[in-house]
Amino acid sequence: MSSTPGYFISFEGIDGAGKSTHIDSFCKLMQSRFPERGVVMTREPGGTPLGEQLRGLLLDAPMNLETEALLMFAARREHIAQVIDPALQTGKIVISDRFTDASFAYQGGGRGLSISKLNELEKWVQGRTDGTLLQPNLTILFDLPSEIAEARRSKVRTPDKFEKMDLNFFEKVRQEYLRRAKADPNRFYLVDATKTPDEIWGGLQDIDIKL
Repeated sequence: MSSTPGYFISFEGIDGAGKSTHIDSFCKLMQSRFPERGVVMTREPGGTPLGEQLRGLLLDAPMNLETEALLMFAARREHIAQVIDPALQTGKIVISDRFTDASFAYQGGGRGLSISKLNELEKWVQGRTDGTLLQPNLTILFDLPSEIAEARRSKVRTPDKFEKMDLNFFEKVRQEYLRRAKADPNRFYLVDATKTPDEIWGGLQDIDIKL
């Protein structure tokens, strides 16, 4: 949990779960509810000029699994230093399309990287001077069975290297997301992404956020 004056929200879910359908509208909702705060919308990998360069490599270039994880966290360190922390320190609401849960889900659950290694990277990159970790105050997790997500992915843009992975990969990603949500229920808000977009949006509007 962040000790800063701002409020940090992340959107998570496997590719095809539908989070991108709602994140823009949710940002506008937060801006209308808390006009005095200011809302910063960002994404991972990316969010900074360096992060966007690394995003292109991470989503398309073949590389060693540990190289992939290290680059993800390098981009995240820059993201925190240049965007997330400065915004939180000035009381803004930061909404990020993915954060560290994605690394645990994709590199850990999907690709099989040691969770202990990811824990160490998380401590290094997100550790604060008071001994706590920078984490979202709220993580909105769009949960969808892998088979349905695959059907949705097949209808959209040219897939990146992750979107090309098979059902087994995405089911492992999904289960790691659910494991993390179960381990930290106070942070996660679970969205049943099998519902219609209108039903999902109604649920998002009902989230009780107190700043």
